[in-house]
Amino acid sequence: MDISVRVPMDIDVNLELLKNGELEVVGRLVDASNASLYCRISEGDHQFNVIYKPIAGERPLWDFPNGNLAHREVAAYLVSEHLKLNSVPPTLLRDGPYGLGSVQYWIEDTEEVGERYLEKDPELRKLALLDAVINNTDRKIGHLLYKNGRIYGCDHGVTFHEDYKLRSVIWQFADEELTQHEIDVLKDFNLDLSDYLTSYEIEALTLRIANLLNGGRFPLPPTDWPAIPWPPF
Repeated sequence: MDISVRVPMDIDVNLELLKNGELEVVGRLVDASNASLYCRISEGDHQFNVIYKPIAGERPLWDFPNGNLAHREVAAYLVSEHLKLNSVPPTLLRDGPYGLGSVQYWIEDTEEVGERYLEKDPELRKLALLDAVINNTDRKIGHLLYKNGRIYGCDHGVTFHEDYKLRSVIWQFADEELTQHEIDVLKDFNLDLSDYLTSYEIEALTLRIANLLNGGRFPLPPTDWPAIPWPPF
C-alpha cells in the first residue's frame, strides 16, 4: 500500500519506504543523551535521511520507569496527525541495525531559530497545543525545526507522563482561549494508542484533553517546578 504524507520542501515521504526501506547508519548525534543514529533509507533510486533511535540505546529514566522513548516518539507523531496539526516529521516504529526503535524523517537545512520561538506564530501555537496534549516535559529551542514557513517539533521521548510535567520555551499562548477549530479537533480525539502507551498514560492523556476542553484555554506555566527545561536550547 502506497501511503504518502506532505512534509517540508514539497517532498512526499512514502511511509512504506520509511518503514521497510534499507536502513544504513551514517553517523551519530553525539550531543544526544540516548542513542540517536543519523541514517539513510533507500530503495532503488529513492532515498532520504532519518534519525533512528533504537530502544536498546535508551538510558533508564527514574521519572519515566514504564514504557520507552521510541514508543512515545511515535505516539507524539500520531497525535499530531490525528489532531491535524502536522507538526511532527513522519515517525514510525521499525526494526533496524540495533533492533526495534523509532525512525523519524530528517528535515534537511533547517533555519536558525534565534528568538523566533518567542513569536506568536500560528505554527508555534500548534506545537504549544500538541505539547499541552502530550504533556511534553522537554520542549527546548533546539527541538524546533524551521523550514520554508513551517515549524516542526522533534525529540518527543519524554512525553505522556501521568503527572502534569509540562516544561516548554513556548509560553506566549498561555491562558489564551482555544479557537473553535482547536476545540473541535480535541472533541473528536479518539486515537487508539494502546500499542505505544501504558493504560495509565492513556488515561492521563484523556484527562488532559478533557481539562483543556473544560477550561477552554491554553495551560498556564507551573508554579511549583521550573516551567522551562534546562538548558533551554
